[in-house]
Amino acid sequence: MRILIATTHVPFIRGGAEAHAEGLRDALSASGHEAEIVAIPFKWYPPEKILEHMLACRLIDLTEVSGTPVDLLIGLKFPAYLIPHPRKVLWILHQFRTAYELWDHPLGDLIYSPNGTEVRDAIRRADMKLIPEAKRVFANSSTVARRLKDFCGIEAEPLYHPPPHAEKFYSSDAEEYLFFPSRLCLPKRQALVLEALALTREAVRVRFSGSPDNPAYADQLKALARRLRVHARVEWLGQVSEEEKRALYAKALGVIYPPIDEDFGYVTLEAMLAAKPVITCVDSGGPLEFVRDGETGSVAEASAESLAAKMDDLWRNPARAKQWGVRGLELFREMKISWANVTGKLLS
Repeated sequence: MRILIATTHVPFIRGGAEAHAEGLRDALSASGHEAEIVAIPFKWYPPEKILEHMLACRLIDLTEVSGTPVDLLIGLKFPAYLIPHPRKVLWILHQFRTAYELWDHPLGDLIYSPNGTEVRDAIRRADMKLIPEAKRVFANSSTVARRLKDFCGIEAEPLYHPPPHAEKFYSSDAEEYLFFPSRLCLPKRQALVLEALALTREAVRVRFSGSPDNPAYADQLKALARRLRVHARVEWLGQVSEEEKRALYAKALGVIYPPIDEDFGYVTLEAMLAAKPVITCVDSGGPLEFVRDGETGSVAEASAESLAAKMDDLWRNPARAKQWGVRGLELFREMKISWANVTGKLLS
């Protein structure tokens, strides 16, 4: 089949969504299909731009290319998943979050716009009317499926996929650091980890990897670490290669990942593949679908005090941390997360 994968992309920013689309393309190609990614540039400010992008997506014709029909369109991200096609399947990474669960959240920005309510309502109406156009609707996690049901009344089947190069992850003897791999941005809550680090009783060390969405934010985090007097126990590694990242996972005592209501998150799965326990928070969303408190990691309250206690606990008990990590790897295998399962579902 000739298959197009429709998604959106913010220029110069790369994260899990880009790896997700590329992984799907490669899996489809490996299955003998002709697959390509159609990435729509997306700008969400000022808010009226969102409506323009929605209209543009509805006007895009991807039914054929150079006179040859496109057999299937797979939509991933808003508003690209609104592109019409007679045979469309959606595998939704997330909706436009500030119109939904982040509407009145401290991280939300749409609510503060003079026309924010009107834009939010237009987004919700479009989703409720146009998402059901698809032949089937999947979500990339139970967290995203729950939001679709709660806000739009739309049923979606959770469909998990492995992180890039899953087969290359490995485990090694633990060294004295916790690893936090992620883009540096407010929703990932690196600042909360710094605040928790200031409250730990043990000499916990954290290595952060990842580039900032905004260079100024990296400076703010470093200033916060100095202000909290934890800068000597923190390393800012910046963007690392995939090989370096896997080595950092392999040698970590554990992984810390406390984002706000994450959609899915490769970090948790990568930690499981490296047989490392994960510390996350009760409001972290996607990671909670894999982190079982006291079995594959720890779940803290969303406070610096609670997070500090969990970090101390893991630091004091390296043997137990190793046991939790091994159990995490076993759980990954038990869940049978694979691209073969993904492509089988999407093409059925």
